[in-house]
Amino acid sequence: MDGDLTGTQPTEVIDMAFVQVIEYESDRPADVRALIEEWGQQQPTNAPDRLTLTEDRERPGHLVVVAEFDSYEQAMAHSAQPETGRYAERMRGLAKGEPRFVNLEVIQRET
Repeated sequence: MDGDLTGTQPTEVIDMAFVQVIEYESDRPADVRALIEEWGQQQPTNAPDRLTLTEDRERPGHLVVVAEFDSYEQAMAHSAQPETGRYAERMRGLAKGEPRFVNLEVIQRET
């Protein structure tokens, strides 16, 4: 391969990584944070590799949870566990309306 690649970022090819994004509206962000912390300490098997809670700076109360898994299969096994269902119901109790789920296959990651 010819050419100067100085300053370019390496590309990591991902094998079967999966990300689930869950969006909530809530007027109780402190309670959501506390529940996420509790959940992080009590994760059942097949837990996400990384769980991130964010809040939209332009829309206070718009919360987004990003759960990163090794694979879609791991995510679905995690979702099928009773503990995960109970957690999701508690989170729904803190939300205004139904959460929005986005299921994403990771095909490339810039590092």
